[in-house]
Amino acid sequence: MSMTAKQTIESGKAILGIEFGSTRIKAVLIDQENKPIAQGAHEWENQLVDGLWTYSTEAIWYGLQDCYAELRKDVLKQYDCEIETLAAIGFSAMMHGYMAFNKNQQILVPFRTWRNTNTGKAAAELSELFNYNIPLRWSISHLYQCILDNEEHVKDIKYLTTLAGYVHWQVTGQFVLGVGDASGMIPVDPKTKTYDATMVEKFDKLISMRQYPWKLEDILPRSLNAGENAGFLTPEGAYKLDVSGHLKAGVPVCPPEGDAGTGMVATNAVKQRTGNVSAGTSSFSMIVLEKELSKPYEMIDMVTTPDASLVAMVHCNNCTSDINAWVGLFKEYQQLLGVPVDMNELYGKLFNKALEGDADCGGLMAYNYVSGEPVTGLAEGRPLFVRSANDKFNLANFMRAHLYGAIGVLKLGNDILLKEENVKVDRITGHGGYFKTKGVGQRMLAAALNSPISVMETAGEGGAWGIALLASYLVNNTEKRSLADYLEEVVFAGNTGTEIAPTPEDVAGFNAYIENYRRGLAIEQAAVDNKK
Repeated sequence: MSMTAKQTIESGKAILGIEFGSTRIKAVLIDQENKPIAQGAHEWENQLVDGLWTYSTEAIWYGLQDCYAELRKDVLKQYDCEIETLAAIGFSAMMHGYMAFNKNQQILVPFRTWRNTNTGKAAAELSELFNYNIPLRWSISHLYQCILDNEEHVKDIKYLTTLAGYVHWQVTGQFVLGVGDASGMIPVDPKTKTYDATMVEKFDKLISMRQYPWKLEDILPRSLNAGENAGFLTPEGAYKLDVSGHLKAGVPVCPPEGDAGTGMVATNAVKQRTGNVSAGTSSFSMIVLEKELSKPYEMIDMVTTPDASLVAMVHCNNCTSDINAWVGLFKEYQQLLGVPVDMNELYGKLFNKALEGDADCGGLMAYNYVSGEPVTGLAEGRPLFVRSANDKFNLANFMRAHLYGAIGVLKLGNDILLKEENVKVDRITGHGGYFKTKGVGQRMLAAALNSPISVMETAGEGGAWGIALLASYLVNNTEKRSLADYLEEVVFAGNTGTEIAPTPEDVAGFNAYIENYRRGLAIEQAAVDNKK
């Protein structure tokens, strides 16, 4: 007989996942069937300090404690009990960035997040040195930029890690990192499941004349695979998490992971030939590869799954923000007429109207560049709607053009994978706000990628649920399944969600749209060049 949620919590069988997103820290408590039974959250914002985006260490710990306190409140309210102990915990966070500490574990400079773009020179030089695309946001780019800028603190570095690695280290005493998160610091070799030895050696040689007292491998966290022992909650760690003092030490903690890895887990996309697309304020696709690409591409980042399979990632800075702005305009119009506005209904009606549009949007085009877009080489953004006098200008085509525009850059990156590199994908799962109106965003993405797209009910649970599943894998994988099989057979039990396949007409229409879109990038560039 399965336990009730209350019995699960009281007997210490519940599992906790906590993820630090860029605007929210979220905690999800799951039962033995991996289903969410309680949650907590804390809103936070990055700060621009001395020209760099950061979160203070005080904000990190206050946010974690407040998030956990909200979870406790939810448990008390729903089940009238306390969390005294747990079966396992997992911590996850936004990847990349730069957290450097001295031998006393004191932070040397404020945490530099993935948003910082001051690392251009370092990223370009390292990409050439490694013959591998090293993005601006990766930890190795940040480290090398500090070296190029002769920053005084570099000689004192004893530990270099990510946000998830930092939190895990402070509550367990273990300086480790899940392999997926590690692969966003510097490239990982899928065969050895740790940092690429050749690249580490090249980096050490590159900076040897500086005569720092450390070698790169000395300062990086040990890379661990999903399911490996990553330590236990210490008494100090338990108090850092639960300031009420109820939570006991000794809870196993899974390897800390990045948000890309937890997104893959939450959408059951860690098996080779699967992928997922996250589409909200920004968008990215992750395709799990069977083999390495033939050469590096500037618009494709290479990371790994939490069990070290190679993943090709296309990351776009913009997705739904411009659509939201236009929907806001329609809301104003509705209010002007004195009609009450239900935003869910408004989005639903406008998104569904797009399905009535021409497959090529009647020639209309939309550039959703609220900020710059590295994939298409735009340093700044200028949202644009473009049409010529004889295009078919109606509401259906207007909405369809904006839905296409939201994933236009994503298509350009994935065309390299699917057409030039001939990468094979059996299943792609979509999640995020773009897919909220049933069947619409899903159909547009199917047309863009010329691939069936699935959407699951559970995808909305997000990364906190994904890291809780990795903690579950640590303690509940009694039959020693691979992570992919554990997710497939135990967590999702064959549920692949609702699938929509592309129609030939939609595919041809999107291809026509993207050809116009490519040519029109010159208009976007001119807008950037000629407007303050």
